[in-house]
Amino acid sequence: MDPVAWFLEYLQVERDLSPATVRAYASDLRQFTSFLHARAGKETAGKLDLSLVDLRSVRAFLGHLSSQGLEPSSLSRKLACLRSFFRFLNREGKMAGNPAKTLPTPTAPKKLPSILTVDETFRLLDGAGTSPKSRLRDRALLELLYSSGLRVGELVGLDLEDLDLEDGMVRVRGKGRKERLVPVGAKAGLALRRYTVEERRAAPSEPYALFLNLRGTRLSARSVHRFLSALSRRQENVGRISPHALRHSFATHLLSGGADLRAIQEMLGHRSLSTTQRYTQVDLDRLSRVYDEAHPRSRKKE
Repeated sequence: MDPVAWFLEYLQVERDLSPATVRAYASDLRQFTSFLHARAGKETAGKLDLSLVDLRSVRAFLGHLSSQGLEPSSLSRKLACLRSFFRFLNREGKMAGNPAKTLPTPTAPKKLPSILTVDETFRLLDGAGTSPKSRLRDRALLELLYSSGLRVGELVGLDLEDLDLEDGMVRVRGKGRKERLVPVGAKAGLALRRYTVEERRAAPSEPYALFLNLRGTRLSARSVHRFLSALSRRQENVGRISPHALRHSFATHLLSGGADLRAIQEMLGHRSLSTTQRYTQVDLDRLSRVYDEAHPRSRKKE
């Protein structure tokens, strides 16, 4: 059996990873296979020839990607994919050692997440709901993105049964299919009630999906990106906004309002607190700007 196909089946069946994650692993490993076979003068299609895999070939693959201008973050992801693949082959007795284990992980400068101010967020939300055919849906999905800090994949994966508007909670399936409960604010709850009662019309094939497209089937993440991009272009003095910017804004506004970092971590579904701690730096930067503008003895007043 093709070792790549075997590994992907393991990810899907035994580890129960999301289809999007499995597709990402498949893409990386197909690229690795094609590179090794081309380098050895073999047909690029077909199953991976493990005899071609060693430290030198893995290093050459990463060097090739780097020369093509791939970002360090993407290189790091591909290296992590190869390490997982080789560990799997080790456990199954198909490979001795892990040729990617000793390679250093490419590092990229840490980028602080882009966020909106509270006023910018409110203007964005107020600008939603202009399409006559999806007015209530558009407002409801934006309110929920900001109210609960969801990833766009989590948002479009919601079913009706995941909402508990009586208690103001939503059940979210995050990375690794881990479930968490996140509060839903009053404004989002009201928008969701109006959408589900007055506008939502499901096709027989998608009776349970919460957010639907105009055909009555589940809304895609790409559609949400397009909608938000078009909406942000209509806002003055605001650049292109992604769904993730609303998630970042959710976290930063909570922190600015005094929310506990551990609680924010739980709501965001972060495994590590260090991931959530990025928002403390965002908030410190904001405080520094306020100080510099307002304090008579600040650096800008010298």
